[in-house]
Formats: sequence, C-alpha cells, structure tokens
Amino acid sequence: MIKKNCLFETDIKGDILNVALKGEIDHHSAVSVRGEIDKLIYEVRPSKTVLDLSEIDFMDSSGLGLIMGRYALMQRIGGELTLRRPNERIIKIFDLAGLGRIIRIETDKEEEK
Repeated sequence: MIKKNCLFETDIKGDILNVALKGEIDHHSAVSVRGEIDKLIYEVRPSKTVLDLSEIDFMDSSGLGLIMGRYALMQRIGGELTLRRPNERIIKIFDLAGLGRIIRIETDKEEEK
C-alpha cells in the first residue's frame, strides 16, 4: 500500500499567510504539519491565515483537529482563519460537525466574484 503524506507550501503576502496543503491529513501527518504551521503563525503574526485544501485527497478527524487548532490560534492572536476550495467530502464533514458556521469557507464560485 502506498500512502501519501501531507505536504504543504506557504506564501506570505502582506499580512496574509497562505498555506496550500496537499495529499492526506491523518493522525501521522497532522502532527508535523501542525507544528510547522504554528511556528509560521507565531513568527509572522498574520491577520489572516488561509488553508488551501483544494489538493487534499483524504482527511480524517485529525484534519478537523488540525483546522480547529489553527482557528483557535488565530483567534488568540486576533486574526482569522479561512479555508479555501475544500472538496465536497470535506465540506460535508465540516457541515456534520457544525464547523461550517464557525470557519469561513471560500469556494471557486466566491473567488469569481
């Protein structure tokens, strides 16, 4: 069995931290990704962090924990967290958990406006 790890790329534009996640977010990958993203948030102190989920193939409850933890961290430093382009499965997971009402989700349709 071949297992994809979660990789990510970051880009800072002004006071916005963009994090493009790729692959799978599970228990093993969430730990290292969480630490690296937190380190960047503490260093940069962005007013907004955007997690681009458009290239996430799989996410379990560890992914929800990863996202909620970054949401809480951004709240503590006075910033906001936005999710960009999650697939339908991730949106459904968020809706079932009631998180769609808390965290802003941008879709391709919203970006066209």
